[in-house]
Amino acid sequence: MDNTSTSDIVIINGNSHPDLANMVAERMGLKNGGCSVFHKSNRETIVEISDSVRGKDIYIIQTGTKDANNNIMELLIMAYACKTSSARSIVGVIPYLPYSKQCKMRKRGCIVSKLLAKMMCTSGLTHIITMDLHQKEIQGFFDIPVDNLRASPFLLQYIQESIPEYRNSVIVARNPGVAKKANSYAERLRLGLAVIHGEQKEAESDEVDGRYSPPPTSAYSNLLGNSVEMCLPAAPRNSTPQHAPISSSSRQRTTSVSVGVPEHPVKVKPPLTIVGDVNGRIAIMVDDLIDDVQSFVAAAEMLKENGACKIYVLATHGLLSSDAPRLLDESCIDEIVVTNTIPHEIQKLQCHKIKTIDISILIAEAIRRIHNKESMSYLFRNVTLED
Repeated sequence: MDNTSTSDIVIINGNSHPDLANMVAERMGLKNGGCSVFHKSNRETIVEISDSVRGKDIYIIQTGTKDANNNIMELLIMAYACKTSSARSIVGVIPYLPYSKQCKMRKRGCIVSKLLAKMMCTSGLTHIITMDLHQKEIQGFFDIPVDNLRASPFLLQYIQESIPEYRNSVIVARNPGVAKKANSYAERLRLGLAVIHGEQKEAESDEVDGRYSPPPTSAYSNLLGNSVEMCLPAAPRNSTPQHAPISSSSRQRTTSVSVGVPEHPVKVKPPLTIVGDVNGRIAIMVDDLIDDVQSFVAAAEMLKENGACKIYVLATHGLLSSDAPRLLDESCIDEIVVTNTIPHEIQKLQCHKIKTIDISILIAEAIRRIHNKESMSYLFRNVTLED
């Protein structure tokens, strides 16, 4: 990475992914800044920055892992330490944004991604570089610029160069929610598309949580029966009507429902079915995140039953929590391909099917362009709303 002024740029990192930070710094011809992050015996986070950051551009490389809460606190404290040390700009490089799946309102819950965005802005971050957000609308939660990079060019290149006879493949969406991303891959590779439709278990929205007690029907009937009398004041005996009477045609255009609040119909979830032909084809499932893998394993078993000869799973972020490596190793999935936005070296020792793609060059180029005030549009060429 040439043409980069290294006199006023500092790259520091927390404990989440030091290997990625070192690779980015090496690609840019820089050395990692002197910043140590450690925890006291009471688990409080301590940040010590040994080099001067006054008037410099700081890039904090900190991704989300299974220890998400500590990762967040380390990032916030590092950003605030740079802010109070008079840094000129503080850019958070967060390849995987924690809590990105909690970006919608849930029962008796909150939108945690919005809270996290506010905390990051308050801590002193002036810019965010991330990759493949779970929902692109998360960018709107931030009051600072957000560059949502895409890892799909790396994954597409892997398909073309490392999957034999990929022309005999079909891109598979394991649920309708991933269909747009899968369709984007299929169009770029000129391949067919298959979608797995249906549910194995009840959705979270269907779980009984105590809020399904309907109001008593008798109370509603009494209320509705007396509502006209309560709402309309009694007219004087000799008074003249102030408004024209309502015509019978107007009354006919208004439809009334039965007594009480109508109940929302329950969704009927059919068993898992495949929309598309996978018989004798190589099935390639794509997604943005692999964490709990039960749904991937179930989808792979269905693909095998329908005649798929090989099964690949490609995703940007490989969180692989709990016993995911064991389940993947015992499954009929032939290969799992993820990028190194999240460290997963231990998981690779437990499952030989996991392959890693290095995306440090993309992050280094994004940092170089931002630092030199160059356009970022080159990194978003041919990116559509579905990507």
